[in-house]
Amino acid sequence: MYASYYGFRVKPFQLRPDPSFFFGSKGHKRAMAYLEYGLSQGEGFIVITGEVGAGKTTLVRNLFRTLESENILAAQIVNTHLDSDDTLRMVAAAFGLPYENSGKASLLIGLEEFFRQCDRQGKRALLVVDEAQNLSPRTVEELRMLSNFQTDDKPLLQTFLLGQPEFRKTLLSGNMQQLRQRVTATYHLGPMDLSETRAYIEHRLSTAGWCGDPSFDEDAFAAIHDYAGGIPRKINTLCDRLLLMGCLEKLHQFGSSEVDEVIRDIQQEFDMPDATDDVQVEFDAASGLKSAEALASLEKMDDRVAKLEESVVSLLELLKQILSPSGVNKNLGKDKV
Repeated sequence: MYASYYGFRVKPFQLRPDPSFFFGSKGHKRAMAYLEYGLSQGEGFIVITGEVGAGKTTLVRNLFRTLESENILAAQIVNTHLDSDDTLRMVAAAFGLPYENSGKASLLIGLEEFFRQCDRQGKRALLVVDEAQNLSPRTVEELRMLSNFQTDDKPLLQTFLLGQPEFRKTLLSGNMQQLRQRVTATYHLGPMDLSETRAYIEHRLSTAGWCGDPSFDEDAFAAIHDYAGGIPRKINTLCDRLLLMGCLEKLHQFGSSEVDEVIRDIQQEFDMPDATDDVQVEFDAASGLKSAEALASLEKMDDRVAKLEESVVSLLELLKQILSPSGVNKNLGKDKV
């Protein structure tokens, strides 16, 4: 809706990860450097953690876009609420291998043969596991065992683990020592600061075809950053709603007041409604008196009810006149005429 109103080619703040909108903040550039370093090593695990919506998936998809497809065969799994055997099936499916009705032994044999075939063709297999914080210790161990597949001089599989901050606790647990020894690099992707938030918003707008309409005041960027805390997904959600409101109200400039209005709307949508009262009357905790605002609302309602009662009374009086004997005769006399 608002894309055509403001002349965008596409929606600038869509929620799905899109590498064409990748923004290289300081943190994202460092994370990308770690991923590229891991690829250059060709072995072990690379661990990237970050808050929900920090941009981990977009980071990896941007990496995929830069990979030479003829040298690296990458696969990604995102459903990690699985037991170890099901995770192996997901890995097989991600690389396009048959997995249905396969036991653990046949899955491992099939995966090893596939990785060796890739090596004979001069390709490297790369597995990316998203939402790694949901992995059980046993499943993590199964993934570690896959890294045992190797030739005489190099491993056949490399793995990237992407997860929320709590995954770092999993790595530090006592039974993860063998995995930690195979971690080549790890990096935590933090939030963007105010200046990066502004640059991020302008980058996404420009990528979508922005020509300065709508404009954003300085205090608008500050209000967006205060609410979103520098998290890209929260910025996208807020700005998407802001542009929608601007389209509906025909706005071409946004300040903090417009941003605050959208924030209130978002927050109210997640408030639990009171199912017992359609009209909420506020009371002062100390005095027990109704607030002025609630009282004014009730007074307006009383006025509407009083007017409605007057209308009903007038209608009843009219009906009585029509249905009375004199009224009926009077109407009959008019019909005869």
